[in-house]
Amino acid sequence: MTSLIPRREGGERPRSGLKTGGDFPLLNQFAKMHGMNTELKIREAQLEDAPRLVEIYAPYITETAVSFEYEVPTVEEFQDRIKNVKQKYPYLVCEKDGVIVGYVYASAYSKREAYDWTAATSIYVDKNCRRMGVGSRLYAELEKRLKEQGVENLLAGVAYCEREDEYLTKDSFKFHTKEGYVTAGHLKDVGKKFDRYYDLLWMQKKI
Repeated sequence: MTSLIPRREGGERPRSGLKTGGDFPLLNQFAKMHGMNTELKIREAQLEDAPRLVEIYAPYITETAVSFEYEVPTVEEFQDRIKNVKQKYPYLVCEKDGVIVGYVYASAYSKREAYDWTAATSIYVDKNCRRMGVGSRLYAELEKRLKEQGVENLLAGVAYCEREDEYLTKDSFKFHTKEGYVTAGHLKDVGKKFDRYYDLLWMQKKI
C-alpha cells in the first residue's frame, strides 16, 4: 500500500517543512546550485535500514488507515520482516541525498505452489517526500526484478473509503491506478480503525 498523508478537517493537508509538487523543480535547481545530489538511488534494503524504515512506516499506522496495523513494530520486528522477505523476494529502498525516502517489497500472495507466479506488493514513501517520483521509481525497479524471477502477476491491497476522511484519502488508489493496476476485488468494511470501518481493494497488474 501507499498513500499521501490525509487531509485535516476542513480539507487542508498537514503542512511539512519540505515543499513538493510544483515547487520541487525549484528545490532541484537550488540543490544543483549548491552541489547537492538530487538523483534518486534505488538499492537493496539492509537490516541496518530498519530504524529509518520504521520512521517512514510509523505515521501510516498512528495517523492513517492506510495500514491496518495498530501498533508500530519495533526495530527488531522490522528486521525480522526484512529477513523473511529477502529469502525469496526483493526488498528495496530509495535514497535521496543519502537519506532513505521510501521503500517497497514483494511477498507471497499465498503459500500454494500454483501462486508462485503471483506476488503481493507493498510500498511506503516518507510523508515529506511525496510527489517526487519516489513511488514510481521504486515500483519500476521492483517490477524489473520480479520479472527476472518469473513473476507475472502483481496484487496490491489498498485501504479504501467511498468518502475521504481525516484518516484515509483515495491517494493510494489513484497512485496504483496511475501505475497500471486495476481493481480486481472490493471487500466492504473489512478493516476497523479509529472506531470506523474501511474497505480493502485488491488491485492487480500483469507484468
